[in-house]
Amino acid sequence: MRLSEHIYRTISSIGGPLVFVDKVFSARIGEMVRIVYPDNRRMDGEVLKIDGETVLIQVYGDTRGLDVENSSIIFSETVKLAPLSPDIIGRVFNGSFLPMDGMPLFIPEKQSPITGFPINPSARARPEEFIETGFSCIDGLNTLVKGQKLPIFSAAGLPSKEMAAGILRNARLADETKRFVVVFAALGLTFREYSFYRTVLQEMRTGFVAFVNMADDPVMERLLTPRFALTVSEYLAFELGIDVLVVITDMTNYCDALREVSTAREELPGRRGYPGYMYSDLASLYERAGKVKGLAGSVTMLPVLTMPEDDITHPIPDLTGYITEGQIVLSRDLHRKGIFPPVDVLPSLSRLMQHGIGAGHTREDHRKVSNLLYKYYAKGRDLRRLEAIVGRDGMTDSDKQMLDLAGAFEQEFVNQEIKRRTVHETLDAGISLLKRFGVVVE
Repeated sequence: MRLSEHIYRTISSIGGPLVFVDKVFSARIGEMVRIVYPDNRRMDGEVLKIDGETVLIQVYGDTRGLDVENSSIIFSETVKLAPLSPDIIGRVFNGSFLPMDGMPLFIPEKQSPITGFPINPSARARPEEFIETGFSCIDGLNTLVKGQKLPIFSAAGLPSKEMAAGILRNARLADETKRFVVVFAALGLTFREYSFYRTVLQEMRTGFVAFVNMADDPVMERLLTPRFALTVSEYLAFELGIDVLVVITDMTNYCDALREVSTAREELPGRRGYPGYMYSDLASLYERAGKVKGLAGSVTMLPVLTMPEDDITHPIPDLTGYITEGQIVLSRDLHRKGIFPPVDVLPSLSRLMQHGIGAGHTREDHRKVSNLLYKYYAKGRDLRRLEAIVGRDGMTDSDKQMLDLAGAFEQEFVNQEIKRRTVHETLDAGISLLKRFGVVVE
């Protein structure tokens, strides 16, 4: 036992994953503890609440076999730390940072708290370089910029898994001389989904680090997984100077885990039963993306979430939209048409796009091509309502042309199947489409 550890045998009650310990004279929120079972099994836990001399502990695992009289709690006086080393690249871990790839854990060079360190707003650098995802609907119309947080809003039955896999495989930097790593955090996966992503990781050409939380893993591990991933990302970016893209799927599973823990703690529920602090909790994750002045690396975030009942006003997408800089919205109508990725570009938005496109970044005509595609596609989509009323034969030739352009835009520009396009191929495809329908692109 280390001198800083304190052992207590004063457990008063056990409720699910929660343990109450009395007569604790020294503890702090977030402190890590070790629970020793009567059969000498050991499980980690975390201090959630302190009320006088009573401490509430969340156990990272199953509490079966734990009893009040014969179990003990060891307080460590340390918070949860992530082991860090350059050797982490290319490895796959579970949500508790234990290897899943059959290799031993690397020798850490340092350890860092998984809560991270807030970036001083005055030290944030302005995002100006784009990251190429390979999808025209993102690269051409909703460009992802280094240091940005750009969520993907999906719905049940839509191919967000395949889209995330495409981004994992195809994401690139415009400047290929710079180091680039993808950090992938998967939350609440089924075994089938894990098998799918494991194949994707084996096919990746860029460096990666993966954290996988399975559906049958402890709920608290689901809350730890993105924090481990972001702590590793900050280390790679701000200490090793690597540009990092963090892909997290699915944040809805994270929020459901947050609600489950809040319910177990008997906290007053907010909207749809989610805790009132869910906004600040999500912000503590999303705001870890960014660039820092004077440092070479960056952390860019692409969280994927499933909108319950296709409701974009649901608390999860609603609060996410307040924190992040835009959104990529998937469409069920486009999915029914067989279009992949089924991105509805009209409600989609990248608020930092203007900083990462144009001469010196993508191409000088990027903004003009993007604006023209938006303009004429929006006209065509609007005319579809008129077509439903008067029929195609009752429309003018120019209106029919806009309808055809909207259809061609979806089938030829948005639809890519699995094929990757560079940003130059994306812009060329947009110009070719516009010229085919008589639109002048100067």
